[in-house]
Amino acid sequence: MKILIIEDEQGISRFLSDGLREEGYDTATASDGAEGLRLYRESRPDLILLDWMLPSMEGIEVCRAIRESDRSTPILFLTARDTVSETVEGLRAGADDYIKKPFSFEELLERIRIHFRNRTEDDIRTLGNVRLNVSSRQAYVDDQELRLTTREFDLLLYLMDHKGTVCSRDDIINDVWGIKFQYDTGVIDVFMNSLRKKLSSDRENGIIRTVRGVGFIAKDN
Repeated sequence: MKILIIEDEQGISRFLSDGLREEGYDTATASDGAEGLRLYRESRPDLILLDWMLPSMEGIEVCRAIRESDRSTPILFLTARDTVSETVEGLRAGADDYIKKPFSFEELLERIRIHFRNRTEDDIRTLGNVRLNVSSRQAYVDDQELRLTTREFDLLLYLMDHKGTVCSRDDIINDVWGIKFQYDTGVIDVFMNSLRKKLSSDRENGIIRTVRGVGFIAKDN
């Protein structure tokens, strides 16, 4: 698997590249946004680690440019910017995950492994007027295809697989994010709000409903 690292701090970039190579990954590095976008187009990596603050072209703009033609390659932001508004902006640009600086290399590896899990199902899931093709990782509402990020698709699939069951935020973090250690579960609400907007689903009566103080439940309308 090839990982593209777009990071202007040379110490961090070298640390990530060396560590990931020791774990068996192939890596490429870029020190500014424009170079990173060029390398992406040339090499088509399997995953991208993207800093937000970059010379020549900010990470958010790189993310948007990639998502114009590529909806499936996982993009993980490495950033110290983690306010709710910035997280929402990153999600709307197409990011799949956030890793706040400073971070542990073990956490980073675990998050990468999650995105590289093999998906072997070849079937269709339905919920109300929503349909998922698990094999092709396509989502539709009333036969209109949706542009979902990798994380949004995985979240929707998980809720559909647990239709009629209340899923707590901790369960979602454990099973969808694959994180077994302490983590800010509030990020789920940001992803959920983004997903609901794409599904045109409200909190109280839509196919994905909030169970106050507990989590979320998927129901056919």
